[in-house]
Amino acid sequence: MMIRRLAQAALAATLAFASPAQACTGIRLIAKDGGVVPGRTLEFGFDLKSDVVIIPKGVTISGSTPDGGKGIAYTTKYGAVGANGVGLPDIIDGVNDQGLYVGLFYFPGYGSYADATKENASRALAPYEYGNWLLGNFATVDEVKANFDKVVIVPVVLDAIKEAPPVHFVVHDRSGKSVVIEPVDKTLKIYDNPLGVLTNSPTFDWHMTNLRNYINLTATNVPPVDLSSVKLAQFGQGSGMHGLPGDFTPPSRLVRAVAFSQAAAPAPTAPEAVLQVFHILNNFDIPFGAVREAHEGVRNADYTLWTSVADLKNLKWYFKTYNDQSIRSVDLPAALAAAKGKIRFIKMDSKQPVQDVSKTLK
Repeated sequence: MMIRRLAQAALAATLAFASPAQACTGIRLIAKDGGVVPGRTLEFGFDLKSDVVIIPKGVTISGSTPDGGKGIAYTTKYGAVGANGVGLPDIIDGVNDQGLYVGLFYFPGYGSYADATKENASRALAPYEYGNWLLGNFATVDEVKANFDKVVIVPVVLDAIKEAPPVHFVVHDRSGKSVVIEPVDKTLKIYDNPLGVLTNSPTFDWHMTNLRNYINLTATNVPPVDLSSVKLAQFGQGSGMHGLPGDFTPPSRLVRAVAFSQAAAPAPTAPEAVLQVFHILNNFDIPFGAVREAHEGVRNADYTLWTSVADLKNLKWYFKTYNDQSIRSVDLPAALAAAKGKIRFIKMDSKQPVQDVSKTLK
């Protein structure tokens, strides 16, 4: 709890006027060797100062309540590794040692949390603490489906954004199963996610219905058309994807996420699929200044802070950041062993290396 309070105070002091972004995009590929590889981008209107957080099994964790009290208390059954935000010991994107992945995505205008009461305090936790609970307690999507609503998510306010962050969650396991969990109307709803994608608002069922507007899209080029004596042919490659929405809104990004992930040729192995996911997610990278509020100017422009990919078969979590596009990895067994039973952190931010190859002539 002390770590949480200090992190929130520091964030509030430095980012009191910042506006959060709403532009995260998640996909999933399955390699020919059966490896399941989810990945996502993380966008925000200010730097979350994310680090890798390592949470071993056997650690006792307490949830938070809106009045500053303690909520649910549990001891982790499984160790987990992933990214945090603002110094909190909470994984907002990561994987556990059983190959279960959880990603937190912004859900503005739709996230609605349960009222905090004396009766539910022993089951309560903050929105950003839900990922820890899922990763610490469950090994498969089936287990998550059987238990996802055994806790209540309550509106614990983050001072920096002056609200309880509205979020929803995607969960994948190493069998390829996937679900989306959303706090709507003060209760948790769960949806099967056969395509393995997620963006932001509105609700997941709306996004799935919206896909019906794009059933014409195909990775195959469109053949020429004969109109009387005129033959019309494509100008070049990509005619099958003509009409694919290219803006940064959540509905458009989800359509693109489905189009690109479904069109991807299956990689032979999970490690090769990792690189493939990074390539696909490059399409969703938001440059600083491209998305911003009119009254805010460039100061609080949304941009891609980091991109992460998880190999659920080989238990590795990969990432690259805005300041360093080099891909780095964390091996779960090695990191959890090095943590020696305590919550530990690894710095994510670094400076992009640029290699001079002028004299490497062949």
